[in-house]
Amino acid sequence: MTRPVGYYVHHQGAGHLQRAIALARALEALGRPCTLMGSFNGLDTSGAPGPVLDLPDDRLDRSFDGQDGADQRPECFHYVPLNHPGIRARMGRIAAWAAEHDPALIVVDVSAEVALLARLLSVPSLVVRLSGTRTDQPHLEAFRAASRLLAPFPEALDGGDVPAWVREKTLYGGFLGDATARLASEEDGRIVVVFGRGGEGGRLEALIEAARAVPDRAWHVLGPITGTGSPPDNLDLHGWVTDVRPHLAPASLVVGGAGDGLVTAVAALGKRFLCLPEPRAYDEQEAKAQALERLGAAVVHRGWPEPAAWPQLAAAGLSLDPKIVRRLAEPDALARTADAIEALCRAAD
Repeated sequence: MTRPVGYYVHHQGAGHLQRAIALARALEALGRPCTLMGSFNGLDTSGAPGPVLDLPDDRLDRSFDGQDGADQRPECFHYVPLNHPGIRARMGRIAAWAAEHDPALIVVDVSAEVALLARLLSVPSLVVRLSGTRTDQPHLEAFRAASRLLAPFPEALDGGDVPAWVREKTLYGGFLGDATARLASEEDGRIVVVFGRGGEGGRLEALIEAARAVPDRAWHVLGPITGTGSPPDNLDLHGWVTDVRPHLAPASLVVGGAGDGLVTAVAALGKRFLCLPEPRAYDEQEAKAQALERLGAAVVHRGWPEPAAWPQLAAAGLSLDPKIVRRLAEPDALARTADAIEALCRAAD
């Protein structure tokens, strides 16, 4: 009997779930059953090819930031508050699943605590390593506990202060998920600005100034917007959209942060990119932006540009060679990563 894989998805939003579902499908195609685990809180898991284990929420409240702030917290953990029934039930269900199903591997995307739990359960783990400088003790101990690490980005985009032993332990999967599918569409000169849910969103007043500063281009804005004002004729606000790719396909220039989802889509579609990295824990977006800039795959500007800066920034972005960023999207990334995970599983079978 083929031993299953458990794929744990933490509170990171739809992008991480999409990656998990894509990898689960690829593993199932190789004959390796995969169970998704996490608190999905209404996220769409219908695309999962196998069982879904919905876990109790471990957050204290809506302001949860990934740390419990306890002065006496063990240094190998980020978040271990005491007397939390959700955490107790959550970890218990993972342990019970492992005891019942004898998994060949648990993929952890992402949680230092679950990575250490997998080691305590004597189950090999593949721990997802995100961008940035993650040299704090909990991350390093999770990396040590893992059998291998998985970077869901190309090796060329690895940045920040990363110890050599961490890089050596890392499997560079490349961009994973459905965003690697290309869409055929002619560019029409538009500028598309994207705001994700993880940031502060856009300010209408600033967008009006940007559109007026580059009046010969149509501006299309995706994502949450606050503020008031009368948009000029060349500014269209689309609000939140489930899939940004159809909106990006006709763009001649994409403007947005260095989040995984947008960078993956920009690379897959081969779009010129003006990258505005947003503040994130462990300098995640800054590290990625620096790598994109170093490769010539994007123009990078820190912070929202002043109105007078827009004409020059737009011109610089439009002069980029889109083939550079397109080369970062490897067509075989998902299949190659699934093959590597299957090899880890066979070693444990």
